[in-house]
Amino acid sequence: MSNELKALHFDADYTMEEAMAEAKRCLNCPKPLCQMGCPIENEIPRFIQAIAQGNFGLANDILGERTNLPAICGRVCPRENQCEGNCIMNKAKKPPINIGKLERFAADFESIHELRKPKKIVQTHGKVAVVGSGPAGLSVAGDIAKLGYEVTVFEGQSEPGGVLLFGIPEFRLSKTIVRREIARLEGLGVKFVCNTFIGQDKTLDELFAEGFDSIFIGTGTHIPQEVRMENDEVPGVFQAMHLLTNVQLVDNGVISKDEIPVKEGDRVVIIGGGNVAMDAARTCVRLGCSAVTVAYRRNQEQMPALFSEYEEARQEGVQFQWFASPAGVEGTDKVEGFKYEVMALNEDSAGIHGTGQYQVMPVDKIIIAAGHKPNDRLVGEGNNLQVDEKGYLVVSEEPYGMTSREGAFAGGDVVHKPATVVLAMREAKKAVDGMVKYMEIKRAMENASSAE
Repeated sequence: MSNELKALHFDADYTMEEAMAEAKRCLNCPKPLCQMGCPIENEIPRFIQAIAQGNFGLANDILGERTNLPAICGRVCPRENQCEGNCIMNKAKKPPINIGKLERFAADFESIHELRKPKKIVQTHGKVAVVGSGPAGLSVAGDIAKLGYEVTVFEGQSEPGGVLLFGIPEFRLSKTIVRREIARLEGLGVKFVCNTFIGQDKTLDELFAEGFDSIFIGTGTHIPQEVRMENDEVPGVFQAMHLLTNVQLVDNGVISKDEIPVKEGDRVVIIGGGNVAMDAARTCVRLGCSAVTVAYRRNQEQMPALFSEYEEARQEGVQFQWFASPAGVEGTDKVEGFKYEVMALNEDSAGIHGTGQYQVMPVDKIIIAAGHKPNDRLVGEGNNLQVDEKGYLVVSEEPYGMTSREGAFAGGDVVHKPATVVLAMREAKKAVDGMVKYMEIKRAMENASSAE
């Protein structure tokens, strides 16, 4: 990656003076629209006012009331659609308060200057297992630990972090930040057990037999959606998450650079229009690909990726081929071209239709970024969880988040389909309420039974 590219896209963190100046722009609205736009209802004006007054410790205390991952949310939340998008400043045609940057300033300042260390909480209320260490799992682990429960997080990878570590590229979220937030949870007493796939290496039956009072499942979605094309078995067609995960594994020293499926000088096309497609495209730029194109079957206005992600990809040199529906792969021993059907808008400008015209784009690699679905490890014997027709876990409204199995709860993408980090956190926090209610009732019934 060139120095010019780094300079263009390095979003420098605030200095203390800059953070306080930005915080003082906040009007401290009596009915804060920014807070209404936050899925986890962060106390946004309160923490910003604390920064404005130079009380960074208080700012972190306020953030800690609703989030266990402020340094992460401050970097990867879709703020333009949520808190900042709802800021009252927008109505006055002024720049919205940079809420995300202030959030990460407060979290970083506390850690860098070691304002305080998390105190391990007495864990006497019971034992909780958390399956998966992505945003939903980490949110539950932190919230439950703060309430006095002994928490153990099980992770299939060699290191905790889930999609935060292996799915979001370093240029969007520093892995130092992820590891720091996990260390904060360990300071609360949360234990992490890695290299253990629940449902495969250990079943839910076994977890309950080990004395866990409740289990939370936050495994996310890991099985890639397929995009079928003629001749797609040719070497050089692979999934975006394979690329992103291998890049991180190389950075971790687990595998060699040769196992990154994209090479310097490659011409690549990424099929898809979401944020993962943008991440894959921008990763290819940094790997030195000579041409990077995102092919999407609709237009930019209908693309699900955040506009800011699209703009950053475009500024970094990523090209976009609109109205391109995947049709086939050219080549015999390796990929030589991407064949697509040219699409067109319907008369209502909402739907699209094929034109019957086909084009071929010369490429060396084809990367698929068309979304993911849950795996089925928790369906079989020893787990027996009910899923819907698409494989997502079925949960109840009361107690919120309980699966078909008593005591086993779920939240995040594995229930509500792939979404953002903060939306997964919101559903996880709601599931915590359901888990606590369930465990309190269970404990009361056990106490009543023993008293008889």
